[in-house]
Amino acid sequence: MKRLHGLDQVRKDTASVLTVGTFDGVHFGHQAILRYLLERARALGGISTVLSFHPHPREIVEGTPLPLLTTIEERADIMEEMGLDRLVILPFTREFSRLSAEAFVEDILVRGIGLREIVIGYDHAFGRDRRGNADLLRTLGEKHGFTVDIVPARIIQEQAVSSRKIRQALEERGDAEAAADMLGRSYCLTGRVVRGEGRGREMGFPTANIDVEHPRKAIPADGVYAVRVYRLSGPPDGVPENRSLPGMMNIGVRPTFGGERRMIEVHLLDVEEDMYGELLRVEFVSRTRNERRFASKKDLVKQLSQDRVRSREILGGC
Repeated sequence: MKRLHGLDQVRKDTASVLTVGTFDGVHFGHQAILRYLLERARALGGISTVLSFHPHPREIVEGTPLPLLTTIEERADIMEEMGLDRLVILPFTREFSRLSAEAFVEDILVRGIGLREIVIGYDHAFGRDRRGNADLLRTLGEKHGFTVDIVPARIIQEQAVSSRKIRQALEERGDAEAAADMLGRSYCLTGRVVRGEGRGREMGFPTANIDVEHPRKAIPADGVYAVRVYRLSGPPDGVPENRSLPGMMNIGVRPTFGGERRMIEVHLLDVEEDMYGELLRVEFVSRTRNERRFASKKDLVKQLSQDRVRSREILGGC
């Protein structure tokens, strides 16, 4: 799949079968639209094209940071796995947000990218004040020689999920299973292993402290999770591992030690080596308990032993 950043990288192609959206999460609902796009592109012999934006439009329009379910790179990877031909990523700015629906279609879609057909959801709106709709597209399509295909409501409603619902499941409840059901895969984050205080190692549970790569990445609610870990980059003299490793992750402030700074740390069940500096991808499988304060270090160690057994049961043959 071609990944094109900005219109200056795009070669106009009137064979494009195109859809437009942010697609944060690329969840089941998004996937339904993208599969429909692929079907239309194959039927017409066209080039399946997705137009997306970075940063998330809501950050610019509302002026507040938005936790992301997927980084733009993660979105691109998922779309590539689905078999799409090209992804065009445009910078979303305050100026861009003021673009009228007509100007967006004529300047960006028609003159910039080119299209034979545009595929949209039945309730899709776009342009300044979201005044663009299917009727406007049909009018402009007659003028510029493209058709409009509406994804049937039943296809979208059968996958009645939203990025907002997924964020709530993760950030408010830490419900990894519900998030996975809506995403069609386990929720994941990527980060670099950094030095910690070494308390886990002292208790017999060495942990890798994770510095999450993307500052806007949605972080699940505080608690303990059974996770699968992938080593994306090994130590300088090592070989990266492609298999998943079972682990348990704690997100929180470590109240037993009077902590105040929120930390993300993972204990690998079958690996004891130092992974400082490595890049890890963590997939959340299940939340096993809340984070809580223990009366003593001994009580905490006892609970961690139970957490390890529980995580291994959940992860099975991971």
